[in-house]
Amino acid sequence: MSYIEKLLNGVSVEWLPLGEYADYQQPTRYLVESNNYSNNFKTPVLTAGKTFILGYTDETNGIYKASENPVIIFDDFTTANKWVDFDFKAKSSAMKMITSIDESKALLKYIYYWMNTLPSGLVDGDHKRQWISNYVNKLIPIPCPENPKKSIEIQQKIVAILDSFTELTAELTAELIARKTQYSYYREKLYTFDKNKVQHLQMDDESIGVLQRGKRFVKTDLISEGVPVIHYGEMYTHYGTWANKTKSFLSEELVKNKNLRVADKGDVVIVAAGETIEDIGMGTAWLGDEGVVVHDACFSYKTTLNPKFVAYFTRTKQFHDQIKKHISSGKISAINAKGLGKAIIPVPSKEEQDRVVAILDKFDILTNSISEGLPKEIKLRKKQYEYYRDLLLTFPQDNIVE
Repeated sequence: MSYIEKLLNGVSVEWLPLGEYADYQQPTRYLVESNNYSNNFKTPVLTAGKTFILGYTDETNGIYKASENPVIIFDDFTTANKWVDFDFKAKSSAMKMITSIDESKALLKYIYYWMNTLPSGLVDGDHKRQWISNYVNKLIPIPCPENPKKSIEIQQKIVAILDSFTELTAELTAELIARKTQYSYYREKLYTFDKNKVQHLQMDDESIGVLQRGKRFVKTDLISEGVPVIHYGEMYTHYGTWANKTKSFLSEELVKNKNLRVADKGDVVIVAAGETIEDIGMGTAWLGDEGVVVHDACFSYKTTLNPKFVAYFTRTKQFHDQIKKHISSGKISAINAKGLGKAIIPVPSKEEQDRVVAILDKFDILTNSISEGLPKEIKLRKKQYEYYRDLLLTFPQDNIVE
């Protein structure tokens, strides 16, 4: 017998329209009047879509007291929704709210968790806009035991279990943010050397490295097997500080016919073009046993330094502050070899380079690894939450009213 079967213990479940349990409304009474936002103000301004918290206002009139009466907030275009239990003002009329009618009939937090099980198909076709308003008086099946007292008791237990998973994920996410901040701090600190004691050289100084631009190929050339290749776009979405395997490949024939350029083991691949200035210059140490073909929007940096020492350096503020002035802006921002080569890098002893890398490797695993660090823990907890949410909110459907 499953947990939900034990929890229900023979109690019959009825499925009623969302409107039986909750009110649907646009928060027009709580719209913000000014666009004067500041992080120094207290009241969040909420909007529809991914942005959600647009800013903070100092307006004191027309604030929705969600701290007293929580709401479910969503927009017209997706089934995504958020639980809001803090006071706010609203910016967009596209934002909608669901509020409780009577908590003795159904807990709003229970409805919130139930809504997260709704399939995205509900917003297809004719229901693309205002899907909740179209459904509020129809059957979005909200299952509740028929006995009111038993119903609330069961809902409370389900909410408590799902709240515990949500809180654990939130704690892990907060810890991850803190560790990333710590990681960034120590990365900057570890690359701060006394110039009177440690040599500092331009990256294009031949005693430490040589930059070589890759050659052009296009995305349609990429295949699932063949010669390892790094496309510049993948530098932003797939690669971290180091790699020994590639996501994409090219045919041997294409590599030979186009005489494409290859980075060898121990080289650093540095991205040289992109939509944002901040990401340009990020490096990935190539540690694969065979060479990797490099796109023409990247450079390979053949260096006598520890390649991971260089790759971590390319992700410091110290490095980016130097190359910013050499980046040309436009639809696509870019930097050339001359601009990259002017960046000055500290050159401590090999032992010190290895020490820096060992420390940063630990932070990198903790904050970025999907197989070992906090991201893995968060992913597992989210899967666990979704599993138990679906398990707890799966009810017999033999008495759904059509």
